[in-house]
Amino acid sequence: MTRPLTLFVLIAFPLASVTAAEPEVSQPALRAAVEKSLPLLTKGAVGHRENRTCFACHNQGVPILALTAAKARGFAIDEQELQQQTAFIAKFLDGNRENYLQGKGQGGQADTAGYALWALAAADYPPNETTAAVAEYLLLRHKDRDHWPNNSNRPPSEANPLTTTYVALYGLQSFATEAQLDRVAARTAQVHDWLLKTPADDNEARVFRLFCLKGAAAPASDIAAAAKELLGRQRADGGWAQLDQGEPTAATQSDAYATGSALVALHEAGDLPVTDTAFRAGLAWLLKTQLDDGSWRVVSRSKPFQAYYESAFPHGKDQFISCAASAWATWAMVLACDR
Repeated sequence: MTRPLTLFVLIAFPLASVTAAEPEVSQPALRAAVEKSLPLLTKGAVGHRENRTCFACHNQGVPILALTAAKARGFAIDEQELQQQTAFIAKFLDGNRENYLQGKGQGGQADTAGYALWALAAADYPPNETTAAVAEYLLLRHKDRDHWPNNSNRPPSEANPLTTTYVALYGLQSFATEAQLDRVAARTAQVHDWLLKTPADDNEARVFRLFCLKGAAAPASDIAAAAKELLGRQRADGGWAQLDQGEPTAATQSDAYATGSALVALHEAGDLPVTDTAFRAGLAWLLKTQLDDGSWRVVSRSKPFQAYYESAFPHGKDQFISCAASAWATWAMVLACDR
């Protein structure tokens, strides 16, 4: 198995002008916010596991990334539930193994497969015949293209090819077998060339273009430029919005999904220090907007096409995007917590 490429980029970020004074972000406040959020993320993941047989990026994928990041920083999480979650995901993937080997995939195609492998990698799940089959599917999927196009239009998380390409690439770099490495290297090189000619037109695209550039081992200057572009979209209140323009809606205002994902990408892929004024302004916005139950509410922009169910995460028909948003926000705060 090969793990995702690691590239450290030293970037001189200008101080953000989003706030005149140093944002008040203390360690106790951050830890309290994280500790309030983690049980709710776990509850949302349990609710999905108990009500569905398919893997869900919103209630399992990003929440598992946040939970495992918190565990690495010393936060207590429900270890037994994490094991049940990984077993659930593995069973879901195993049920589609033959389809993967034939390049057919499952519902959600590369988005679902890639996010599932990302979650398993975060939980240190060992490679096996099933993960190798998923990797083979990702290699076969759009093998005549220089990237992985998105299969659906469910904004923000499944609506652009940059997200799909990153999760597919991460899955390959995490679980490809020795026999698949040459093809993974070839796809990675194709992705790199595609990225250089593919602009990002909203926050999700900018976040995952930055992730992709790091994953494709792009030159430091290209990663720095992408990070600067994303950082430049920070709003005066310290947050980020999903959309840059259009009719005034919730999507053109700062929200936890856009803000949390931007902060994670800027730190993890762009090496923006968590002590940077811009990063602290984003954290301050997240702390200020967290609800008493530990969640952040984000209004859904996706048209529902599956039967509605209650996962036990709050916010009704906005619960699924809100669960993912709360996970991104929690992950961002975890990054700024002392180990």
